[in-house]
Amino acid sequence: MAVDKENVARVLDLVRPSLQADGGDCRLVEVQEDGTVVVELQGACSGCPMSQLTLANGIERILKEHVAGITRVIPFK
Repeated sequence: MAVDKENVARVLDLVRPSLQADGGDCRLVEVQEDGTVVVELQGACSGCPMSQLTLANGIERILKEHVAGITRVIPFK
């Protein structure tokens, strides 16, 4: 079952205010067929030493809770 990109974007909109509060943001790049979500961290989040924790413990956890079929979230390179 393919992951619905619109649902992923909607859930990212829920996460975005907390990223923006710290001077950052994220952009949905793509949702791959295997359930991998690729996001680009922007602003203060880009290059932040805590960005991997933000991805794993924040964005990935919340996306997996709200959207079925997501296997992982990775940064856009």
